[in-house]
Amino acid sequence: MTEKHLRSNSNFIIPDDPEASSYRYIIVAAKRARQLQSGARSFLPTTSKKPTVAAMEETRRGLVKYDDPQRRALVDITEE
Repeated sequence: MTEKHLRSNSNFIIPDDPEASSYRYIIVAAKRARQLQSGARSFLPTTSKKPTVAAMEETRRGLVKYDDPQRRALVDITEE
C-alpha cells in the first residue's frame, strides 16, 4: 500500500492491524455495533445515540478486541 493510500484511509483502520485493512475495520465495527444495539456498554462516553458511530470510534481507537482465525492459521503454518 502506498503512503498516500494509508493516509487517506487512516480513519478507517484498526491501530494494531498489520495489514491496515479497511475491510477488517468495517467487519469489526459492524459486529461491535450489533453488540451495542443488543445492550452492551460503550467503551467511550459518547454524545451519539447511534451505535454505529460509537462502534466506529471504538474500533478506530483500538478499543475493540477481535480475532482473525485465518491470520491465526497462517501464523500456525509458518511456525512449523
